[in-house]
Amino acid sequence: MTSTWSIRFYEAADEVFQAARLTLLWTLGTLAGGVVLGLGPATVAAYTLARRHALGESFRPWPAFAATYRREFGRGSLLVLPLAGVALLLVTNYFSFAALGPPGTLPRLITLVALAVLATITAYLLPMAVHYDLRTRDCLPKASLFALTRPAASVLLLFVLTAIGYAVTAYPVLVVAAVGGWIQLDTWLCLRLFAENEARREPRGA
Repeated sequence: MTSTWSIRFYEAADEVFQAARLTLLWTLGTLAGGVVLGLGPATVAAYTLARRHALGESFRPWPAFAATYRREFGRGSLLVLPLAGVALLLVTNYFSFAALGPPGTLPRLITLVALAVLATITAYLLPMAVHYDLRTRDCLPKASLFALTRPAASVLLLFVLTAIGYAVTAYPVLVVAAVGGWIQLDTWLCLRLFAENEARREPRGA
């Protein structure tokens, strides 16, 4: 019994360490590109490492991140920057409507729903982009369709993201592992959802 708990504690501690390291890599990669140019490749590189980790691959994180960052510089920006721009616009509108008081209640709620939809689609899009060999322009439609056809899984992903946000708000020290933790959890969950989807699409008796 003690041995089992020791193993579980070690595994949990290792995941926290991996999350903190992934957060650091993502932060440095984002800053290396002056934030705007670094956000896309840093995010795609972080998701790539999270996928490899979830699949049990052995790799050296720092060289692997740097190599993926360089390789995905253009594609990462095309995937992430439009989503980040829309998110920034929606957040700005949300606070603008909130400042209006009661007259801004309805548009504020509509904006909040739009943010939730965007977050859910993004939660599928990034793991999908690093897991499948898809053209950049095909990622958004496929992620949107996946989110629409799997409402229960979409709600779960949104709940996990909200829980992480709440935990960081309550305990700011968790910010050191927040980004990496979300990327790891998002990737782990989506890989299982993708596998279930592929199994469901296989012909019976194959």
